[in-house]
Amino acid sequence: MVAFLKSLWTDERGQGMTEYALILALVAVAIILVVIAFRDRIAEVFRSATGALDQAQQPPQ
Repeated sequence: MVAFLKSLWTDERGQGMTEYALILALVAVAIILVVIAFRDRIAEVFRSATGALDQAQQPPQ
């Protein structure tokens, strides 16, 4: 049993996938934090774009 547990502890198969998963999780957390930090500016960009599209759709008077 001790040999089996020791072999599990030293086994490095799957380590690369775990590292990629950790990097992906860190990137996701960073993106979430950026979106939260800049949510007002992001909303303003979308409001501005919506307003510009609304004006472009109206026929000239």
